[in-house]
Amino acid sequence: MKRKLKIFIASFVITGTIVSCSQDFLEVPLQGKPTTATDPNLAQSLVTGVYNSLLAGEAFGGAGGDVHGISFITATNIISDDAEKGSAPADQPNIGAVDNFTHTPTNNFVAALWSGYYSGIAKANQAVDALNVAAVDANTKKQLLGEARFIRAYYYFNLVRFFGKVPKVLRVPKDAQDANNDPNFQTRASTDTIYKVIQDDLQFAVDNLPLKNKIGVGRISKGTAQTLLAKTYLYQKNWQKVLSLTQDVINSGQFNLVSDYAILWRKVGDNNVESIFEIQTGQFNNSDLGVNGYATWQGPRVGGRGGWTDLGFGFGTPSPNLVNEYEAGDKRKVSTIIIIDQSLKRTGTILYDGFRIPSADSVQNLYYNYKAYASENNNIEPFLGNRDQKQKNIHILRFAEVLLMNAEAANELGQPGNATTQLNRIRTRAGLPVAKASSLVDVRNAIWNERRFELALEHDRFFDLVRTGRAAQVMQAAGKNFVAGKHELLPVPSLQIQLSGGKLDQNNGY
Repeated sequence: MKRKLKIFIASFVITGTIVSCSQDFLEVPLQGKPTTATDPNLAQSLVTGVYNSLLAGEAFGGAGGDVHGISFITATNIISDDAEKGSAPADQPNIGAVDNFTHTPTNNFVAALWSGYYSGIAKANQAVDALNVAAVDANTKKQLLGEARFIRAYYYFNLVRFFGKVPKVLRVPKDAQDANNDPNFQTRASTDTIYKVIQDDLQFAVDNLPLKNKIGVGRISKGTAQTLLAKTYLYQKNWQKVLSLTQDVINSGQFNLVSDYAILWRKVGDNNVESIFEIQTGQFNNSDLGVNGYATWQGPRVGGRGGWTDLGFGFGTPSPNLVNEYEAGDKRKVSTIIIIDQSLKRTGTILYDGFRIPSADSVQNLYYNYKAYASENNNIEPFLGNRDQKQKNIHILRFAEVLLMNAEAANELGQPGNATTQLNRIRTRAGLPVAKASSLVDVRNAIWNERRFELALEHDRFFDLVRTGRAAQVMQAAGKNFVAGKHELLPVPSLQIQLSGGKLDQNNGY
């Protein structure tokens, strides 16, 4: 994979954010070098490079920016009521600023998201342009284009949820002058325009990608594209589209719930029957290959008396509110939250792989994200020693969410009975009694509540609160400094506004 990634980087035109174009950021192809028109293998390498962009996790100014690292964790989990900054109080105050809604346009973690996602879009654009002239058969070309366009759509979906209006960049600029003169690179398009871009890309993917059982493990399938397309319509309240697309996924026979929720978060559960889209990790050249710091940033941290080898920096700790709100008997709680022993017996906390975390007098925080835990027991999960790039797949879309989206759409279309049928598939697996709600409002609230616990710490809670109009109420009740009409979105990074010559406008309140 590393060799293929080098091939890709050598061919992509702009590094980092799109709007910071100058001749220094341009790669001019050398004459005589292979292209997709002369080398069919290069087409696959380009798409491999787009997949590899999903692993970016550089929050401190690295060229690749952050896609699924600590900035992503901060702007999805920590920002919500389900998690807190955690770690030591003085460690990384800019993460604490996002947690408490005191962040500004100069926040480095926010800036890393913008640059990371546009770097990924640049890679996808390069791949799409090259594939259009690739010397491969028509079906292969359509499949590769579907995969690249899906990832581009996924990047834009997150960008529009993070920032609202964003630049619409769908091509590779010819040179720096082209990039600096095209208003699409320098100004923000409306959210409706960006959603149209996303849905066009995803519809192409739906039309041209094979079913999951016809494609390699971990690759994007037709069902992957249908699920994300349904989710974009969920945010636009196009309930009929949501219902139709999720029903297609359900009826495809390609996906199902696994019987044991806990398995989802372990290596043995990677790419199982419930998986629809997960970020792939593994080993290459005798090294761990994963999202930089995903598990380590969230790993249990030593504190107090110490005396043990900790697993990371302790960020993104589950909030007491989340811990205390689970229904009695909900099996998901013990698979979601590592609860540190606070008893005077100092028995510690034994994890599923046998690792013992000491009691609270030796640990920095009381709760940790179990879903982010990556074992260092090589008899349980392979681990070569690179803690910052542990093989920890990140689950972005899974079948349980398809059922919940289907339920929400059915209820909004006046079918509460069908909605509760799907809802209760989720609750039954969790060991909970069936929902008794029957009215539209009660079923709606039951579905929203179920999303919180089924998808806890899976990077969606804050966006759910915003799309359903509950963000201000819930965030303020959680003691956060949330201002309605401002904090639903992150600020456009000030550096990007400067690089655009002031052509990029700022979000309200910043």
